Amino acid sequence: RDLQYVPGTRVLFGSMESYSEIALGAAVALAAAALVAKFIMGKKPDGPTASTPSVRVTTSIDPKEYRSFRLVEKIIISHNTRLFRFALPSSDAILGLPIGQHISLKAVIDGKEVMRSYTPVSSDDDKGHFDLIIKVYEKGVMSQYVDNMKPGVDSIDVRGPKGAFVYQPNMCSTIAMLAGGTGITPMLQVVRAILKNKSDRTQIRLIFANVNSDDILLWDDINKLVAQHPQFQVYYVLNNPPEGWSQGVGFVSQEMIQKHFPAPSEENLRVVMCGPPMMNTAMKGHLQALGYQPEQIFQF
Repeated sequence: RDLQYVPGTRVLFGSMESYSEIALGAAVALAAAALVAKFIMGKKPDGPTASTPSVRVTTSIDPKEYRSFRLVEKIIISHNTRLFRFALPSSDAILGLPIGQHISLKAVIDGKEVMRSYTPVSSDDDKGHFDLIIKVYEKGVMSQYVDNMKPGVDSIDVRGPKGAFVYQPNMCSTIAMLAGGTGITPMLQVVRAILKNKSDRTQIRLIFANVNSDDILLWDDINKLVAQHPQFQVYYVLNNPPEGWSQGVGFVSQEMIQKHFPAPSEENLRVVMCGPPMMNTAMKGHLQALGYQPEQIFQF
């Protein structure tokens, strides 16, 4: 499974932007007329001026059928990591992906149907498009395919939502996260949802493992969130740390988990993980040895 991540941004496509401005102007005019009638004439207005037209938000994906979305932009993040932006059907459309869920991409490659799961890091706050960050592997069939797509020309089939995990505010006291490489994407989706909700008191503890410092996706973005939100703490681990590195070195160990995660006895604790298969297997072993229960652990 390829994984990805990207900061949330907004893009409007086509003529829907001007339509939205006209609709907004009309709504303001109607609201003003209603206020004049109520406060100056001393009576409540009747008919269509009595309320503001409702705005219909369009969900773009379907859990049963694949739908086609056009690639509109590709940004090089590093030598093997890209940001891919796909247009939704209209500028006011949303992807419609619940927090904690992912999507499936499908393509016919060398005569064979290939499907892979990805987690967008744009959210439903970002209308008109969705973003994926994908690490392009030398033998990654789907990642190579997407990397060769032409912006403005090529499209890919998408289905969703998928997944057994759906985050709800305050569903746990602490959510402890083990991420490796691009496995940070589903984590950041949940982190951002928690931190933008002032009523969500969930504590977040993240151990984020990478090979080299250059492999750390969205380093500045993560550190900014940490600086702004005391409930979010991160511990980085590198196989090949640079000189002067002060955090974890090597592979994530039981001692690191024990030091940076709450004890398994904490009430309403949830541990989630996403990384390469070998890392996930090792982390399950560490967690079980430390006394975390299977029902506390979820793997994306």
